[in-house]
Amino acid sequence: MALSSNTTGETQVIRVDADRIDAAMAIQFKENMRLETDSGARRVILDLSAVEFIDSSGLGAIVASMKQLGGDRRLDLAGLQPVVEKVFRLTRMDTVFRLFPNLDDALAAQSE
Repeated sequence: MALSSNTTGETQVIRVDADRIDAAMAIQFKENMRLETDSGARRVILDLSAVEFIDSSGLGAIVASMKQLGGDRRLDLAGLQPVVEKVFRLTRMDTVFRLFPNLDDALAAQSE
């Protein structure tokens, strides 16, 4: 599972460079997220614009990544494709994460 990352100030942007986050990729995704977020940026934006499919294992991996950040850091999601966004809304995870239509909107939003 390929992730790319850059940090600007207190915000780290991590882009998922895969079209799926599913059971086959979930463990590797969690490990890669742990390694990428070791830098300690207060806000992490996960850019999911390339992801076309996510299953419950992928959703669980994203939730686990959020929990790994701890209470003083925030994980926001950007660029969700309609199918992926539907999974977040059906599971009510849209009440847990802030969802942004694209990366620019996420970057423009202030961290709360």
